[in-house]
Amino acid sequence: MTSEPIFRRAERPPDGAPNIVAIVLDDTGFAQLGCFGSDLATPNIDRLAAAGLRYNSFHVTAMCSPTRASFLTGRNHHAIGMGFVADLPLDHHGYTARIPRSAATLPRVLRDHGYSTLAVGKWHLVPRFERSAAGPFTHWPLGQGFERYYGFLNGDANHYAPTLVRDNHYVDPPATPEEGYHLTEDLTDQAIRYLQDQQYAAPGKPFFLYFALGAAHSPHHVAREWVEPYRGRFDRGWDAWRDDVFARQLQSGLIPADTELTPRPDWVPAWDSLDDDARRMYARQQEVFAGFLTHADAQIGRLLDHLDETGQADNTIVLLFSDNGASGEGSVDGSVNEHRFTAGIPESLADNLEHYDDWGGPETYNHYSWGWAWAGNTPFRLWKRYTWLGGTRVPLVVRWPAETAATGGVRTSFAHVVDLFPTLLDAVGIDAPDVVDGIEQQPIDGASLRAGFTDPDAPAPRDTQYFEMLGSRSIIHGTWKATTDHVARGIVDEEKLMTGSRTFAEDRWSLFDLAHDYAEARDLAAQHPGTIAELERLWDAEAERNHVLPLYDSLTDRIAHLIFPVWPAGPERTYRPGASPICDESLPLLMGGFRISADAEAGDDADGALLALGDRHGGFALYVADEHLTFTYSRAGEMLEVRADRPVPSGAHTFAVTYAPGANGGQFVLFHDDTMVGSTGFAGGLPPAVQHGGAGLRLGFDAGLPVSGRYRVPHRWNGELFAVRIQTPPAVRLDPVAELRTALHAD
Repeated sequence: MTSEPIFRRAERPPDGAPNIVAIVLDDTGFAQLGCFGSDLATPNIDRLAAAGLRYNSFHVTAMCSPTRASFLTGRNHHAIGMGFVADLPLDHHGYTARIPRSAATLPRVLRDHGYSTLAVGKWHLVPRFERSAAGPFTHWPLGQGFERYYGFLNGDANHYAPTLVRDNHYVDPPATPEEGYHLTEDLTDQAIRYLQDQQYAAPGKPFFLYFALGAAHSPHHVAREWVEPYRGRFDRGWDAWRDDVFARQLQSGLIPADTELTPRPDWVPAWDSLDDDARRMYARQQEVFAGFLTHADAQIGRLLDHLDETGQADNTIVLLFSDNGASGEGSVDGSVNEHRFTAGIPESLADNLEHYDDWGGPETYNHYSWGWAWAGNTPFRLWKRYTWLGGTRVPLVVRWPAETAATGGVRTSFAHVVDLFPTLLDAVGIDAPDVVDGIEQQPIDGASLRAGFTDPDAPAPRDTQYFEMLGSRSIIHGTWKATTDHVARGIVDEEKLMTGSRTFAEDRWSLFDLAHDYAEARDLAAQHPGTIAELERLWDAEAERNHVLPLYDSLTDRIAHLIFPVWPAGPERTYRPGASPICDESLPLLMGGFRISADAEAGDDADGALLALGDRHGGFALYVADEHLTFTYSRAGEMLEVRADRPVPSGAHTFAVTYAPGANGGQFVLFHDDTMVGSTGFAGGLPPAVQHGGAGLRLGFDAGLPVSGRYRVPHRWNGELFAVRIQTPPAVRLDPVAELRTALHAD
């Protein structure tokens, strides 16, 4: 009797297969990097470009989750269920927010061929209600082909106190804001550590590192020393800054010499029309953003230095791109706390000026005015979320010493984010699989750009690409581009001020010849009605093929199709100390009213937090400070507080707070057992989510930034905490407008 070996040896990649480092920036416009015309200091990205290639016609989907999904799969975003952000998963094919098994990801394919696969940073590809400690983990990074992960799952994060995940579990940051913690530095430390671990354990094994920073998405958090070099640099304003950038873009040869600069739209105020206070505040916003971006560039430099120092650089493909154009979500004035938008608190220049000196520090959750977003996308119009070029055309830098020998070159042919997947497989020497885990794979929509690495005249491998985001539609076919004037819902200032259509029936298509109009500046629709009709029919066909339809113009319709959790929290839950922070999505909905109680033993000098969720930018805490029970709710930085009128009695008690919404506002009431000890009323209601980046409920202590200035973290409860109970009305309806706004600002 004989037996055959049953062990199947691990796959090995082709000899000499390169490492891959993909650096994904967030909300970074076409004109915000030095090598793309900016005067913002990005020396490390610039040196990457000087040793590689810049692409001046590279396109993405106009929002975060869709672009990232398309990069990782090589498929159009609707075709893989990511037609919008992961925060609003819908039950229609194009919007499930779930990458299907028929679209195996780049890390999965590379891992199956012998690569180490590592992800660090922003993910934002887990559908809402699957981000808790219970998962399911199918759409977390480790479920999508990565072997290690460290970063944040949501669309944004507080850079001083983020909600972090390592592999498949939540963790606290390794340092505090007082100790100088910053997320970008932490992510870079972890990326370098992962590379060291990988090479020490498997020397010579190629790796794929997905390095996705939170920068330059709001909040623009950065230490003051990074901002000081920019003091006074933007006092001339966004009009003059944009003109200067455009001149540098032309002079450097980045854009065609006949490019026409698109005009400033009426809803972006002329700098000369602003008063001194407005100019001072708006200039400060850009100073802080510039420092934030320069700080991120320095961390990228540390990663590039590590590749150089370890001898990896010569055999590593490094590509850097942004997920969409610069963000106009700060609206006209900018925001000292972006959560104000979801909470229904209007922005004001006066509020922003109060935080002039600490703008970008831990006291703020800041975003700049949309005037700087418009300028950051020079020479294009509009910004993120729109399929005009300001939303979809972004920087792409590629360095691969083996094939980008024409250092510092510019590639001008059309390229799209779906093309990067087949390009990288081509470079490695791997064919995309037809079947993975017994699942037939859907067609790849992209095509390899590799020929252009060595041949500047190589034609684009394809010339048709549709775009759709929040009803904004466009299509490129050959040298033509057609774009609708649809105005998205959800951003108050846009709905109020922007010109354009609010319904699909009234949308107007504009037409541009990109061969002679690089910036989409001259509308030729009137001269070529037949071309417009042909492109509209082609868009319809692409939309049908990629599951774009139905288009959602009604917020109520969108919420009506929301995929709710399989295991909902329900109206009442009891929690006991000892678990990890409890994901806010696992809690009962609080916006319709609640009773939160804590069964605890108090000593003679009771002190500490009974429970806390979020922080001063948005969150709530039930705690004892100065011997008095207090409940503080930060409604996007607006402190709503009720404080007991007597000290906490010693012994075993139930401490509770109730919230009752009313027609004109709400009321908090505090209790020691059954005795009311305080109440307060306030105007307005509570938002559906306290933090765009997610938050965890902690029992018996607080972490990160405190909810209230009355205590310092961790403010541990010095007695014994037995249980916390949350009780809510049985039926609370989601507010569709608030939900969409939360999703938009979370991207």
